[in-house]
Amino acid sequence: MRERFLEAGKIVRAHGVRGELCLEPWADSAEFLRQVKDFYFDRLGTRPAGLLSSRPHKGRLLVTLRGVDSVGKADALRGRVLYLDREDIQLEEGRYFLQDLIGLRVVDGRTGQEYGRLAEVLNTPANDVYRVVQGEKEYLFPAVPHMIQETSLEGGVIRVLPIPGIFDGDGEEA
Repeated sequence: MRERFLEAGKIVRAHGVRGELCLEPWADSAEFLRQVKDFYFDRLGTRPAGLLSSRPHKGRLLVTLRGVDSVGKADALRGRVLYLDREDIQLEEGRYFLQDLIGLRVVDGRTGQEYGRLAEVLNTPANDVYRVVQGEKEYLFPAVPHMIQETSLEGGVIRVLPIPGIFDGDGEEA
């Protein structure tokens, strides 16, 4: 079952003297988080943060929360993780929350051979990389569009089109 409330990012510092907070987004971009209606202080969504405004700034999201109106109050929230309600977000076709991909079976789109389960998505400058684990073996797979045949959350599978050598041999020891 997919979690309704997902990590949006971490408060890294105060911005200015009026309590505005600088949020490091754990999403594609700060602009992506602009569609969030409110953030939450817990993963159950029982403690709304009281979002008053947000704006992108130098790759981060500056947020103003109800009751946070000074540097001291803002500094007290440093290091806190904010959560979002997935129902606030409209994802484009072919886009997924990373949390939903973890645990999916990774299968060859041509042969049906199973390579393991997606354990982690690594963000690199060129592209995301899937860390696929099967028992003691682990493989790194570049998550580029022409090598991903299908991603099916409902089916619990990612069908890939690997180039020769990626899944050959013993893999790296975990």
